[in-house]
Amino acid sequence: MLQRLRHWRAARFEARHPFPEHDWRETRTRLPLLAALPDAEADRLGHRAWRFLHEKRLSLHPDLVAQHVEFDAPARLALAAQACLLTLGWSERDHHDALAGVHEILILPKAFHRRVEEMDEFGVMHEYDDERAGETSHQGPVVVAYPDLMASGGLDGFNVLIHELSHKLDMGNSLDADGYPPLSGDMAPQEWHRTFTAVWDDLQARLARGEATPIDDYAASHPGECFAVSCEYFFTAPRILHKAYPALYDLLSRYFRQDPASEYIH
Repeated sequence: MLQRLRHWRAARFEARHPFPEHDWRETRTRLPLLAALPDAEADRLGHRAWRFLHEKRLSLHPDLVAQHVEFDAPARLALAAQACLLTLGWSERDHHDALAGVHEILILPKAFHRRVEEMDEFGVMHEYDDERAGETSHQGPVVVAYPDLMASGGLDGFNVLIHELSHKLDMGNSLDADGYPPLSGDMAPQEWHRTFTAVWDDLQARLARGEATPIDDYAASHPGECFAVSCEYFFTAPRILHKAYPALYDLLSRYFRQDPASEYIH
């Protein structure tokens, strides 16, 4: 009964809001990340992105509006598609539930600063200004900076939308992004913890030795950032992640039920 109801609702939506095939084709030409998808996968992603745009609020900061920044239909679809790419391997129900905490995506004119307080391992509190390309909270909007949004969509390990939406997935079982999102029944929490701890320890050791890290060293700043940065690489530079941390890549492949390194990233 529920399955039939979902199909009926989907058909009703499509009848009221016909899918913009031309805009979606234009969207894919703009972003290498989307152009790399097989057509069947891209079609499913496009329809999910179209529904996402009708379910969520997409807001431009007044300064961007005053500057007459163009954010046309293909650009909006591109934003939604990058958000929905994370859950493309999941069922419609799981996709909807996972992104239920996303109510609004707010685009700011530029990166912004936050005053941060952190306690070190010796119990000393440090305060500093942190420049951010994006941020989110449990029930708050997903906030991204326009220049970083425009720089996303490539195959280079950077994607501000995937990063911030990863935090939203992470917060599915807590108020904070702690690097431990809700897991399906076929995934063991112990393996998740063991795998991410090994990556965390490797990153910390490399930084302590003054060595370059194989993924962005922002992953070493907090367990939640380790998960988000790893997700960025999984989708936009999967072969780099696979080469550096094969166990982590395999873990994320099972979590997202996708295998971009072999399926569509060539």
